[in-house]
Amino acid sequence: MINYWPLAGIAIVVAGFALRFNPLLVVVVAAIATGLLGGLDFVAVIEALGKAFNDNRYISVTWIILPVIGLLERHGLQQRARALIESVRGATMGRLLVLYLLFRQITAALGMKDIGGHPQTVRPLVAPMAEAAAQKTHGELADEDNEKVKGMAAATDNVGLFFGEDIFFAIASILLIQGVFESYGYPLTPLQLSVWAIPTAICAFIIHGGRLLAFDKRLGAKAIKAPAAPVEEVEEGDAR
Repeated sequence: MINYWPLAGIAIVVAGFALRFNPLLVVVVAAIATGLLGGLDFVAVIEALGKAFNDNRYISVTWIILPVIGLLERHGLQQRARALIESVRGATMGRLLVLYLLFRQITAALGMKDIGGHPQTVRPLVAPMAEAAAQKTHGELADEDNEKVKGMAAATDNVGLFFGEDIFFAIASILLIQGVFESYGYPLTPLQLSVWAIPTAICAFIIHGGRLLAFDKRLGAKAIKAPAAPVEEVEEGDAR
């Protein structure tokens, strides 16, 4: 009989993210719960987590990238990104993010998944350019709308990476799926799995691209409905 209890880790991740707990804490708790429910003892679970971290210790390269990004921002990277997008005729927030979505999916599908990302691309470049394009098209935005534009920029990076990387047959997720299918007697090649990820990526592009363009339209409608600033009447006595 198949033991479904280890899948409770997925529920923990969903609940933790929905309740906005610390993501690192949620993932660690879910991993430990999955291991324990799968029949491993606590020490074995901790050993597995430690081995995975040690095998992927190249993640510490992030600490080298972050100071570089900070230095570029200090010297006006965001301001230059804004100025660039303001000089492009016909640029809108929706079109810009749709192009970035396409770029992110294609590069991830070719295995270049680290060419973008929140710290190195979205925060210093994509989000400021999206804000500038929205303000150029719809005028000054409220703080809430500015935050939504930033959120859409971050979401675009997530969607592009998540649905693009599975097309690359040497990605870890494809190899994991292949191993699971093979263990149940369904031998498949990584290329076969990658090909079937293409329709999903296309659907993701159409759906999220539509969301971006619809959000851009809503910003425009809100700008049209916004009341004009009241003009102070000049008293007759002040007129000369």
